[in-house]
Amino acid sequence: MLLVRDSMVREVVTVSPETTAAEALKLCWERGIRHLPVLEGGKMVGLISDRDLRLATPALGDPNRAAALEKIRVGDEMSRGITTADPEDPIEQAAMAMHEKKIGCLPVVEGDDLVGILTASDVMAALVRLVGAHEPGSRLEVQIPDRPGSLAEVAGIVRDQGVNIVSVLSAPSEGNGVAHSVAVIRLATINPSGVVRSLQEAGFPVLWPPTAPDGPGL
Repeated sequence: MLLVRDSMVREVVTVSPETTAAEALKLCWERGIRHLPVLEGGKMVGLISDRDLRLATPALGDPNRAAALEKIRVGDEMSRGITTADPEDPIEQAAMAMHEKKIGCLPVVEGDDLVGILTASDVMAALVRLVGAHEPGSRLEVQIPDRPGSLAEVAGIVRDQGVNIVSVLSAPSEGNGVAHSVAVIRLATINPSGVVRSLQEAGFPVLWPPTAPDGPGL
């Protein structure tokens, strides 16, 4: 199971409310990061992003920009109502929170302590690992009727072809007024033609690949 602790960055770059916008932006540029948790007395009190800082200061080329960057403090522009994650949260729960809140990162806290930060890039990398997309193999989309045991039947057909299943994702769908699911299956083979034919013969519509390939799969 992929948890937040497996993907979070543990060495977190932080600032204080009194850090200037110039100092904070310099940190972002030097470290190649976009989000800075704000700590005061060892406790997190806010979050500032490079975008927040850019929006709060004059545009590049403006003669007043340098002075504004030195004048503005992080505490003036930071977000205070911060959504956080726990190290033991499942990665998909963190992904859902980021999607629903339309945010690019989650500070990770354990009790009152900041122990890491999870960004959208970290979540994307974790989901790639979760579905096995980084390994050679093939991808199938199979329509499965909404009845108990259907997915197990599909798995049995794949097993009988001597192919391992790397991952399975399933989502409810509906076509012609009939409820069903579409399973996205990652197989540990570059040629899924035998699996595709067997599924079709068993009455399971294969949505991808559109025809059984003779060569390497996707």
